[in-house]
Amino acid sequence: MTTSRPMRADARRNHERIVTAAREAFTEHGPGAPLDDIARRAEVGPGTLYRHFAGREALIEAVYRADVERLGERAAELAAELPPLDALTAWLREEVQYIVANRGLGAALKAAIDQDSETYALCKRLMREAAAVVLVRAQEAGQVRDDLEPRDLLLLGHGLGVAAEAAPDSFERLLSVTVSGLRPA
Repeated sequence: MTTSRPMRADARRNHERIVTAAREAFTEHGPGAPLDDIARRAEVGPGTLYRHFAGREALIEAVYRADVERLGERAAELAAELPPLDALTAWLREEVQYIVANRGLGAALKAAIDQDSETYALCKRLMREAAAVVLVRAQEAGQVRDDLEPRDLLLLGHGLGVAAEAAPDSFERLLSVTVSGLRPA
C-alpha cells in the first residue's frame, strides 16, 4: 500500500492558485479554456500546472470538487451558527447563488467529468451529505417535513437556480415560498 505524502506548503499554494485560476478561466471561456492561460493566471509555468494536474480533465475535476467541498463546508458552518430552519434557508440560498454565479459552468464541468469517475461519485455524495446536514437538523427540530430527503433539497435548489437565472427579481420570493412549503402541515 502506498501512502501519499502531504504537499509542501509552496506546492499546496501553487495547487490552490491553479485551481482558482482554472475556475476563473472556465467561467470566462468554458471547460475548453487554454491551459497555458490558466498557468499564466496562476503565475506558474506550464510544467508546474502539469505536475499538479495530468491534463484538462484532472483540472476540471479539481475545480468541480473544490466547489462542492466548499458548499459542504458551508452547510456545516451554517448549521453550527444558525437556528435549523435559518441554516437550511441560508444554505439553499448559497447553493442557488453558486448555480447562478457559474451560469452553466457547473453543468459544463459535470458534463466534462466521467459520470463513472471517483470524483463524480464523491461530489454527488458530498452534496447529499451537505444537504442532509441542514435538512436533518431542521427535521429534528420539527421545522421541516419528515418525508423530505437530501436529494429533494438539491432538486429544489436546482429548480430555484433556473428560476433565478430567468427572473432574478423573483428569487427571494420564490425561496420564501419554497421554504414555507418545506414546513410540516
